[in-house]
Amino acid sequence: MTAIKESSTRQENKHLAFKECPVTYVMDKIGGHWKPIILFHLLSGSKRYSELKKTIPAITEKMLIQHLKQLEADKLLTREARPVVPPYVTYTLTPSGMGLKPVLLAMAVWAMQERMDDPKITHKDLAGFPG
Repeated sequence: MTAIKESSTRQENKHLAFKECPVTYVMDKIGGHWKPIILFHLLSGSKRYSELKKTIPAITEKMLIQHLKQLEADKLLTREARPVVPPYVTYTLTPSGMGLKPVLLAMAVWAMQERMDDPKITHKDLAGFPG
């Protein structure tokens, strides 16, 4: 992998945006397709890896593992591994991760409203939507 030159203009601009723009900071932490979905599913409580995989069937194992590691590094969730056979690992939102609850619920409410207004989506399609 190519090293990123920390003194580049792009890196300086990115650093400045993180400092001055709260939305940029949030998007750095939870941006992308999968991170908000993972966090949303953890709002209801701790989950094992297999439970997350079942609730988000479209995500690949590689992406789930990668995003769980990133969310842990950003201190939005904790990973607890119990030394048993087979391994028992649970993921839990940290207080910082739980602080995103209003944001994630607002996203879900907005999606529900938008989906209700979309003529291509039926009420049957909405039945499985959490909310």
